[in-house]
Amino acid sequence: MIRRFLCAAIFAALSMLWTPLHAQDVTLTSRDGEIALSGTLLTFDGEFYRLQTEFGELVLDGQGVLCRGVGCPNLEDYVAEFTVAGSHAIGDTLLPALLETYAARRGLSVRRVVRSDSDFDIELADPGTGFDVARVGFRLSDSDGGMARLLLGEADIAMTLREASEAEIQAARAAGLGDISAPGQNRILGLDALVPAVARGNSTNQITVTMLASMLAGAVPEWPATGGPVLLQGRSSRSGPAQVIRSQVLMPAGFEAPAEMNRHPDEAALSDAIARDPLALGMVRLSEIGNAVPLAVAGDCGMPVLADRQRLKSGDYPLTLPLFLYMPQKRLPLFTREFLAFLRSPQAQPTIRRAGFVDQGREEIPWAAQGTRLLNAARVAEADIPLSELKRMTDALTGARRLTTTFRFRGGASALEPQSAGNVADLAKAIESGAFDGRELLFVGFSDGEGDWQVNQRLSAQRARTVRDAVVKSAFSADFAQVRMQVLGFGEVMPMACDDAEWGRRVNRRVEVWVR
Repeated sequence: MIRRFLCAAIFAALSMLWTPLHAQDVTLTSRDGEIALSGTLLTFDGEFYRLQTEFGELVLDGQGVLCRGVGCPNLEDYVAEFTVAGSHAIGDTLLPALLETYAARRGLSVRRVVRSDSDFDIELADPGTGFDVARVGFRLSDSDGGMARLLLGEADIAMTLREASEAEIQAARAAGLGDISAPGQNRILGLDALVPAVARGNSTNQITVTMLASMLAGAVPEWPATGGPVLLQGRSSRSGPAQVIRSQVLMPAGFEAPAEMNRHPDEAALSDAIARDPLALGMVRLSEIGNAVPLAVAGDCGMPVLADRQRLKSGDYPLTLPLFLYMPQKRLPLFTREFLAFLRSPQAQPTIRRAGFVDQGREEIPWAAQGTRLLNAARVAEADIPLSELKRMTDALTGARRLTTTFRFRGGASALEPQSAGNVADLAKAIESGAFDGRELLFVGFSDGEGDWQVNQRLSAQRARTVRDAVVKSAFSADFAQVRMQVLGFGEVMPMACDDAEWGRRVNRRVEVWVR
């Protein structure tokens, strides 16, 4: 028994990272009194003790031991504390609103202690006792600032409007924070999008990505239709959206940086400036579009895509902005872990929508709403693939409904993009809950149009099988006798965008999920 007790503790110690606290001597005794360990208490997170002993550093489950000594924490007075840092877009309204929703569900009161707009705490208390249950510190700046605080150990969670850079991922590893690019160390809170925007007096309603990049870089300084000057509007180059514009719009078109532009302190000021001037052009977050008018984005071959709720959920819009939370590889307090789990629950999604963002609730799109996509499919079939492939697809999907749950791979490789990785767990949980009992799930693979259509058909089926297998593996408690599954691959039959640019090829390489 002693061997098992110590082995479990040692294993836990090796598998978790902790932040040192003021240390004091204590004795932890098993509840049956047979085992006692003395040492220096390093941390207590409300659930686990971390103890420095003669056997080394051990981690013990607080439910299995009794603590004696002057250093023992008062379990009744324990307050879970954690700090979030980063983007104002997430920390100003959205995350505080979600904390309030979670507190209401647990019957807790909420109090905000404000030092400035960028520095405040939210305290959650038990109204019966008046004691605090949790204290959450908010340190707001931008995506870069949030990641910097996380890497320095000044924050437990970073809020960003972009993926962590490779340099940040490597720095996190070097700092002992684990792999922040792994699904267990990041999650997507909700969705936003970057949209090219103009004033209502501007007659433009869509723009190609090539033209957009050229205008933003100053290579096309005038509006083609009117000859008037393009007056560029934007935010700080440090902001998450500005970095996305550079990496996903400018650099693929051969431009290193945007041209000189009028910079604005926040998104609301940016959208207002665009809405006032018919010559203005800027990239605005969809959640803050205000009175500006969003433009559809197209490839050089056409196929315009306008940002909307369903296209963001499915990832079909190329400039979707996931709202990221990044965490170190350490055991956060139980309250924090339960709150993070709540964020992906159905109960949290209405709060995300009320804050102006797109939630991740699953939607079904009927076959009758696929008209534009079928038109694109017919155009491709006439030129590149046999019409029999189009007929095979329509025969297979007629009467089914597409879920907004969609999967895409990084660079066409085997690793899923972050939004897609989260979709694996969400779909698995839905299957476990019986949401699809008595129905059939179709995992339908599509590809870009590069290469031979028969090779693409096989590759798309292989990717669909990979996604199906990942979902099945994650849904370990599901009763698969209640839900049928089928894997299909149609290659380049139904493109979402043009293949003449990488962003279009990325959108086209996907695995959709259909249900009937």
